[in-house]
Amino acid sequence: MTKVFIELSEIDVNTTRFIDTRFNLADSKAGFDLFQDGHVEGAVYWDLEKDLSNMEDVQGRHPMISKEKMTELVQSAGLSLDDQIVIYDQGAVPFSLRAYFLLEWAGFKNVKVLRQGFEEIKKALPISKNVTYYDKTRVVPSWNDNILLNMDDVREVVKGNKKGQLIDARAAARFRGEIEPIDPIAGHIPTAINFDWEQLKQGSTFLDKDSLTAKLSELTNKKKPVIAYCGSGVTAAPLYATLKEAGYEDVKLYVGSYSDWIRENEIETSI
Repeated sequence: MTKVFIELSEIDVNTTRFIDTRFNLADSKAGFDLFQDGHVEGAVYWDLEKDLSNMEDVQGRHPMISKEKMTELVQSAGLSLDDQIVIYDQGAVPFSLRAYFLLEWAGFKNVKVLRQGFEEIKKALPISKNVTYYDKTRVVPSWNDNILLNMDDVREVVKGNKKGQLIDARAAARFRGEIEPIDPIAGHIPTAINFDWEQLKQGSTFLDKDSLTAKLSELTNKKKPVIAYCGSGVTAAPLYATLKEAGYEDVKLYVGSYSDWIRENEIETSI
């Protein structure tokens, strides 16, 4: 099983690089404001929409960034492939796990996400308002492209030409097509099953490994490829990561997700 989450008690602040990914979908400036008010000492800030998404692309509401942009991001943060990296956000939200996925895609092997949010973090780790600047590195990512699917890949899964179980991380009512508060068409990608990502957390903390495993183990065959998606590709990231922690052997993410799929494809409903 892959270990995704880390506990505060397991962290050595002297050997760890921290990434702060706090964000608010309703107020895109709020995360950086919080960072300026105080963050783990030495942390850099990555913004969901400025750094971790390509908002100029049309492939969904939070499209995938390019390899060039990801390379610039990790180099500007002064990171190396063998760094011990810990990512955090306000707690039990998807932003740190989006960064986790991108770093895994780029070939970083020692990346963990704090199970707790910032209110707990600041009780245990040194906090500062000072921004730390790092020398730019020349790190070259070692791309792990097989964890990332695009629309064409998902079409092949839906048609049965490629193995894989699509898992929709949205609320059940959205999956069934009963409501759709954001996208213009209600429903889900054909052949998908549903698991609401909100079940993965309690308050501002993600569930422990045993609880996650118990909730996720019976979704489908653990040896079968599983593909997480959601509305825009953001809340699929917690499902992607927790499926790995629950012992699934081949986990992928469709970053474009439902908002990308409906541009060109038929949907299903369960009404």
